[in-house]
Amino acid sequence: MDAFLSGVSIVFDPYNFMLIIMGLLIGTVIGILPGIGATMTTALLLPFTMVMQPLPALSLLLSIYCSNAFAGAISAILVNVPGSSSAMITCIEGYPLAKRGEAGRALGVATVAGTLAGIFSVFAFLLAAPLLAGVAYQFGPPEYFALMLFALSMVASISNEGSAKNLISAAFGVLLGTVGIDFVTGADRFTFGYMGLSEGFKVVPILIGLFAITELLLQTHTLHIVVERVAMKAMKLPSRDDYKKIWKAILSGSGIGTFIGILPAEGGTVASIVAYNEQKRWSRNKHEYGNGSIEGLAAAEAANNSATGGAMVPTLALGIPGSAVTAVILVGLTAQGVRPGPYLFEEQPEFIYAIFAIMLLANVLWLFMGLLGAKVFALLTLLPNALLWPSVFVLAVVGSYSLDQSMIDVWVMLGFGILGYFMKRFGFSVVPLAMGLILGGMLETSLKQSMIIFQQDWSLFFVRPIVLFFFACTLVGVFSAQIFGFINRRRDRKLGLNGGGGAPAAPVMRDPAN
Repeated sequence: MDAFLSGVSIVFDPYNFMLIIMGLLIGTVIGILPGIGATMTTALLLPFTMVMQPLPALSLLLSIYCSNAFAGAISAILVNVPGSSSAMITCIEGYPLAKRGEAGRALGVATVAGTLAGIFSVFAFLLAAPLLAGVAYQFGPPEYFALMLFALSMVASISNEGSAKNLISAAFGVLLGTVGIDFVTGADRFTFGYMGLSEGFKVVPILIGLFAITELLLQTHTLHIVVERVAMKAMKLPSRDDYKKIWKAILSGSGIGTFIGILPAEGGTVASIVAYNEQKRWSRNKHEYGNGSIEGLAAAEAANNSATGGAMVPTLALGIPGSAVTAVILVGLTAQGVRPGPYLFEEQPEFIYAIFAIMLLANVLWLFMGLLGAKVFALLTLLPNALLWPSVFVLAVVGSYSLDQSMIDVWVMLGFGILGYFMKRFGFSVVPLAMGLILGGMLETSLKQSMIIFQQDWSLFFVRPIVLFFFACTLVGVFSAQIFGFINRRRDRKLGLNGGGGAPAAPVMRDPAN
């Protein structure tokens, strides 16, 4: 109880409280502006949080993470352009509502569904993270190797680019993680005689390049595009009849979103798609879907927002990012000397309770911000990209240079930004690369420790039950698209359907260069 009160009291410190408000405003702004997203923003701000203590830095980053999940619905509903990829499904039902004059109602449903789901996921995090950490006490290097392998396999479904391309991107990230001196043999690897690479690549400049510069270069193809914006008079809270229609959708979306958020490398995009599909499957009002269904809207927004709390479970309990944003947050924590994992719960329980309080407060505060300021925030959809993206570039350069006052970090950031741009052009996602880079070092370390324990006999991996379980999960993760595709095709044949049981195609911002 003392640890709980201590953690909660830290959040209500005036400095931390101010950072939460600031993070909510920043997260809302970048959530509304299409193309930026929480991942890019947290990567840009990560160098500036290095001068803070861990909890103030988390107050800023987590409040950005939470509010961004809410705010992406504003541009999705009013402009039919998702502020982030996780808001794609919101476009399907939100924009038709806005076009028939119900933009305020759509935003009200999205805000209430997202807030309730976000609060649900925070309590799920508080309950699930210690349980998962308790299980992790039984892990040795072989179990951690199998777990890291499973986490990397989950990137197969992290984007719509295709399982093979995602795994290739992740493997390249693991390769980048091997650059530097081998801690076992002492040999230089891929340094090409340059001593600056002896400790490997610095992760923060790479993340800034992959998420900020890559998107900046892609946005240069869309500067001439003019989008149609639907005017909104005022935000409307859901009516009693609306609540009767959406409460099941909120409940199922919250559960699905939290569960998918807990899975390593997944996030709000996958959660919203799955929750929307399942809600449509069991709905009695299938004819409304695609034409402005508040059930579908509530399910997608609930899943999107509940994935934030779920993603923090593996991040803190196992040190494995649950999403792209938590990957950036994990880098920030480790850079400040905080080592996520089971011992964190035993040695610093007040730290966990403080994170719980930060996310709970951020969800509650955004409900009031969204209801009171939605009309003002909606004006941000008119901000031209020609003014926005130069500011992003300046922040990227300053943030990369400020880490060690080194221009090398700036060149690394720019180089990986260009690399990410060409990866996107050829259909590769940059998120698996970032995941591979972050997890690659831990994967290699646990493998080498395991082989030392096993005296180089790799067959001993297969006599440990937990290792076998994660190896089986890895196979499912790699071949999940084929497995679930086969299951869905069989189900459709039995029902006499011809591909009509799924969700309609989500409106995605297309890159004219592709």
